[in-house]
Order: sequence, then C-alpha cells, then structure tokens
Amino acid sequence: MKTILLLGSGELGKEFVIAVKRYGHRVVAVDSYENAPAMQVADDCRVISMLDASQLDAVVADIQPDIIVPEVEAIRTERLFAYEEQGIHVVPSARAANMTMNRKAIRDLASKDLGLQTANYRYATTHEEFVAAVDEVGIPCVVKPLMSSSGKGQSTVKSAEDIDRAWTYALEGSRGDLMEVIVEAFVAFESEITLLTVTQKNGPTLFCPPIGHRQERGDYQESWIPHYVKPELLLEAQRMADLVTASLSGVGIWGVEFFLTDTEVYFSELSPRPHDTGMVTLTGATTLSEFELHARAVLGYPVPRLELEHAAASAVVLATEASPNMPSYTGVEGVLAEPGMEVRIFGKPATRPYRRMAVVVVSALDKDETVDSLRGRAIGAASCVTVTT
Repeated sequence: MKTILLLGSGELGKEFVIAVKRYGHRVVAVDSYENAPAMQVADDCRVISMLDASQLDAVVADIQPDIIVPEVEAIRTERLFAYEEQGIHVVPSARAANMTMNRKAIRDLASKDLGLQTANYRYATTHEEFVAAVDEVGIPCVVKPLMSSSGKGQSTVKSAEDIDRAWTYALEGSRGDLMEVIVEAFVAFESEITLLTVTQKNGPTLFCPPIGHRQERGDYQESWIPHYVKPELLLEAQRMADLVTASLSGVGIWGVEFFLTDTEVYFSELSPRPHDTGMVTLTGATTLSEFELHARAVLGYPVPRLELEHAAASAVVLATEASPNMPSYTGVEGVLAEPGMEVRIFGKPATRPYRRMAVVVVSALDKDETVDSLRGRAIGAASCVTVTT
C-alpha cells in the first residue's frame, strides 16, 4: 500500500481519491480550508497554506508520502524538486508541476523551445507594461493572470475602454504571490478542445477522443465528447501534446487545450492533472474515466485500451449567492428519473456566485443521438438543479 499526498482537494481531487482508494491505497488530502471535497473521501486530511514553504515541508515530513499529487496551482512548487530528491514520486514530475503552474513557463516552453504554434503574446508586471503589451498584441486580446484557476482573472479587451478594467481584474484573480499577466492576441477560432493525454511508465502515450467545451467568464460551463476534428488537425494536436508532455516528463493524465481554426491548430494551455472539462468521462464515455486513467498512470498500472464507448455531455450547476454554510440541492430526483443522466454533487462546504457546485453528465441513449441533442439535455437538466443556501 502506498501513501499519496494530494495537494489541493477540490472536486477533481475527490474523484481521483475515489479512483485510488479502489486500488487499496492511502490518501491524505491537503487544502487551505476544512472539509474540502477530497477530504470527505480521503483517509486523512490537513489544512495548511501550500504557498508557505515551511508548512508544506512540515506536512511532507509528517506524512512521509510515497507519491505527491498536486491538484491546484497555488503551491510553492519549487519545493517539489527537494521532495523528488528525497525519493518521493512527484506527479507527473517536479519539472512538470513547477512549469505548468505558471502560464509564462509553459507558454515559453511551447512557443520558444518546442516551436508549437500559439497566439501572439506578451507579459506585463506593471500597468505601463500592460498598456504597451496590449498595444503590441492588438485589440481584441485576452488577458489572464500567470497563475490562476477556473478562469479567475481572465477577460477580453474589446476596446480601449476595457484596458484598465482588465488589468485590475487580472490582478484580483491571480492566485499565489505572482503579480504578472499574459496578454494574448485573440485567435478567431472555430472551436476549442481539450485533448486528454495519458503518459505511462511502461506503455505508449494515449489520447482520449477530443472534448469540446464552452466557457463563460473564462470558466468551463459545458463539455461534450467526441468533438469532431478534421483528421489532419487531430494528428497535429496529438503531435503537439506528445511533444510538450514528453518535454515536461512524468506519468499521469494531462489536459492539453487547443484552439482550432478551419486549417490550423494553436496550442493554448496545459494542466498536468485531470481537467474540469474531462468530467464528461464520468459517464463511462471512454474505456476509463480521466480519474481512473490518472490513478492507473500514477500507480504504474497499465492502460491496455483507451477508446470511445459512447457520446456524452456535461453541464455545470452554479451557486448564485454567497454563504458560509453547506448548501442543499433541489431537483436532483427529477434529473435522475431521466434515462442516461447522472448528477455529481461536489460537496463544497460554502458558496459564492458562479462557484461550480455540481455537474450533470448525460450519456447517449443510442448510437444515433447527436452531440447537439446531448448538449441540450445536459444543459436543460443542469438548469433543473438548484443550489439552496
């Protein structure tokens, strides 16, 4: 039995813990607040600031894990190298976790080192640099903090009047102590996809079918699988994903995001862990869910087959108001009464406007059901679930 230290205990971590526990291993879940979702299913838990190196060192020394699995960005990632030197397996690797927690490092790796096609971009640490970056990249452009999650701090500058607001919003949405933003030229894409990529200890790199998704406020609202991609563009996306994951090194599942035009593929972002859009795989749409795939790769277990089993869609359930109390949910019974529908409530102990609290996942009723039909059913079902504070 291995001991796994999970750094970050949100809804994705919760599903990962469930997958790992099925293989008989021990998990200690860590986060900055009590009763986080993954803590509710883990063997033990700790509440610390993972941006405090001394607190992070203390919990690692106390738990003495065999494996450390980062699940969020706000971690003192430079300490992961020291843990790796101690013989602890960091997932996917200390290099990967350190570089991907910062949009600057991963974007420069993709664009400058590996030569992958990306949107034109600039960085800024001051308001003056930011104004100049917007001028160089051009309007419209997308502004993001270098360290954030779930779309926090992300906005689009559509006119000169948006510049100051975007700067302030990006700093407010930044996680950790890194106050720097990236300004990206707007790509006139037809769609954006997540290509879940599985790297294994003793097996080939595998790819899930492309997952389409839609965002609002920079955050995932719905996803569906499969998303049609022209064969030549899919091969290019797989080539890019293989290059960047091999460069970062390590095993596990990666959520690699791309923008697609009619003729081109643009690398966008990468997460070295299960991806929120990949919750659509909870339906059994693929041979194994993204969480089961991550668990197998992390534990060194083989994945002999990864194929699409059926089409599926997901849609999130959002909170509408802030409350420090554990919410309740109405409408769940009605959703579960419909064929092929499931509800996953995350168990977050407090609410705030637009916070993801649950997801509805919908499986195709037959092989002829279209993705558009699935999306409509998922969105309709999610609208029937109400978060009550």
